[in-house]
Amino acid sequence: MSSLLAGKIAVVTGASAGIGRAIALSFAAEGATVALADITTEPLEGGEPTLDLITRAGGKGIFETVDVSKWEDLDRLVTKTVALYGRLDVMVNNAAIYSGTPLLDTTIEQWEHVMAVNMTGMFLGCKRAVQQMISQEPREEVRGRLINLGSQQGIVTSPRDTPYGVSKAGAIYLTRQIAVDYAKDLIVCNSISPGKVVTGKPGLPMDPALMENARRRTPWPRLGRPQDIANAAVFLASDRATFMTGSNLVVDGGWLAA
Repeated sequence: MSSLLAGKIAVVTGASAGIGRAIALSFAAEGATVALADITTEPLEGGEPTLDLITRAGGKGIFETVDVSKWEDLDRLVTKTVALYGRLDVMVNNAAIYSGTPLLDTTIEQWEHVMAVNMTGMFLGCKRAVQQMISQEPREEVRGRLINLGSQQGIVTSPRDTPYGVSKAGAIYLTRQIAVDYAKDLIVCNSISPGKVVTGKPGLPMDPALMENARRRTPWPRLGRPQDIANAAVFLASDRATFMTGSNLVVDGGWLAA
């Protein structure tokens, strides 16, 4: 194990699959204690539960069943984490869903469901984390770090998924607002906006037309992997990320530069 995050206590939502799973595993490998949150322990792409992999490798963590759209679930998660480990150093708001629908095909129920998880869930995660962090003594000039998952589709457009794109644009805005409002309290807030990342999850993300478009648009000679995003999250969670808040770190293989 490395020690870039040694002694840090982190929460990762959506930690059972995809990018959240990669972030949680990487945090643990770097020495962090990780509280995993998701609605199920089963990875959508198959394989062993994330916590099993962490503990078998000698890492430490817990799993809590959490619906991020509910304040009581996030409050329970953070309260339990702090009761067990004494503080909260890093909060990763990663949990997200999509509808796979353009504007005219999106029902009000689909819109509200995506916004409940992606936007309200992030708002609640940030709020509960800041409540805790603001009460803590700082370490290395920082009381706590928030990492929100945006998307390149919150910067440009989201093909065939209006609710998802809007929610990810909101994630980037929310990050900036929190960073400015709580900098004086030594709370850091940054976001990561992935490009096309192949997670192995079934459904719209693996649609052949979208995959071909992503390959054509991405200058780097491969698409993204969950580990690419996890590497960025480890940096933002670490004490090496200094004098950096309110930033949106784009990890997209050059898509937006092309």
